[in-house]
Amino acid sequence: MKKISLMGATGSIGMQTLDIIREHPDKFQLVAMSAGRNIEDTRKIINEFRPKLVSVQSEEDAIKIKSENTSSMIVLFGEEGLVEVACQHDADIIVNAVLGSVGLYPTLQAIEAGKDIAIANKETLVIAGHLVMKAAREKGVSILPVDSEHSAIFQCLQGESEKNIEKLIITASGGSFRDRTREDLLGVTVEEALNHPNWSMGAKITIDSATMMNKGLEVLEAHWLFDIPFDKINVLLHRESIIHSMVEFHDSSVMAQLGTPDMRVPIQYALTFPDRFPRKQMSKLNLADIGTLHFEKMDYERFRCLAFAFESGKIGGSMPTVLNAANEAAVDLFLKGKITFLEIEDIIEKSISKHNTIKNPSLDTIRQLDHETRSSIYSL
Repeated sequence: MKKISLMGATGSIGMQTLDIIREHPDKFQLVAMSAGRNIEDTRKIINEFRPKLVSVQSEEDAIKIKSENTSSMIVLFGEEGLVEVACQHDADIIVNAVLGSVGLYPTLQAIEAGKDIAIANKETLVIAGHLVMKAAREKGVSILPVDSEHSAIFQCLQGESEKNIEKLIITASGGSFRDRTREDLLGVTVEEALNHPNWSMGAKITIDSATMMNKGLEVLEAHWLFDIPFDKINVLLHRESIIHSMVEFHDSSVMAQLGTPDMRVPIQYALTFPDRFPRKQMSKLNLADIGTLHFEKMDYERFRCLAFAFESGKIGGSMPTVLNAANEAAVDLFLKGKITFLEIEDIIEKSISKHNTIKNPSLDTIRQLDHETRSSIYSL
């Protein structure tokens, strides 16, 4: 029985993680969880899985949850509660499925506590990969990728030597607007941007997919996860989302991981590694039915956010922190109807162009820059 602590239980990845636990009740147990403000779903999860520790965003919601449950269940709130969930003493693995940079500090604390981490919170590595991976090495902690692209690369590299890698090829569906020109993007609505052709994801990630920033963040994450320079990471447009990513080796061999677009597969692999469990409720991949797979060269002028991510990664230091904070703030403003879709790119470009990079930022510096970048955008 593997005991799981789940950060971000009511989000898309969190809910699908619960599906895995539900499907294998003899293999997994939820011992701790965090949620934001979705108290209705939080109640349902508590009633079904009975975790020992629950954390929510606000004190008011924590009081409500506590009053509705047994005295033996610990209920906390805020960052302190999130850290407690991340460091739950009897958890075997932490699933970090929270959204945004809020996942960084709890992740570092979980590493300090010696916990293996299944990471879906890409922003943690984007803004502080140098701190996270260094701490993980020092503590002997495993950082297991949950994103389908990074899981694919991770699977392709099992039994392989890193010195033989020629390049990583990260596939991208192209998002909601992959067939539109930049001129066609003038005046697009939030509803249109949220209509992803392949995946069912949360609002922020779906918008990131439409701008291709999601792929840019994945490039930055891959750099840290696999210790690969940016000039050895390629992005390939692949509409069907069947090949989740590939690895090319020095001998010209290319290894790929294929599967239907279902996040439960990489989530489960992170939880069961190095073993694999059967998926009873999963539709099998049938290439004969699919017939044809399509691939296109990535257009970095069309998808400017992807170019910004590569540029920020190559500069390094504090630049990815500013990139990420600017993107999170801009996407939030777009979802609230306060800016247009194309203004997301403009805000990010202005933020990174005026930033003076700090080479090896500390955690305090990263948090300060994150706050300052967001504040400057919201005050416009």
